[in-house]
Amino acid sequence: MAEMELRAVVCASPAAGQVLEVEVTLPAGSRVADALDASGLMLPLDAPCGLWGEAVPRDALLRDGDRVEVYRALTVDPKVARRERFVRQGARNAGLFARRRPGGKAGY
Repeated sequence: MAEMELRAVVCASPAAGQVLEVEVTLPAGSRVADALDASGLMLPLDAPCGLWGEAVPRDALLRDGDRVEVYRALTVDPKVARRERFVRQGARNAGLFARRRPGGKAGY
């Protein structure tokens, strides 16, 4: 690899349980949009993206070894999903109640 190049990994999850990763080599001074174009992945133009889990605009500069991530919209509100999981598991199998000492008070 020449001094004037950088490597980045472009990651996207088009559907639940499906992850696509492509490693790209770009010239120094490249931006997030350049990495997305070089990846060859068919991604929506308006999809939000980020570097290492932090949202950034598409014109943000890349550094060598960056992980460019493309995010998709949530299908379920995380709070609702947690409530539904709690109902399925039951109160005795989740949270503080799951780790209760034998003979201990409820909630401790």
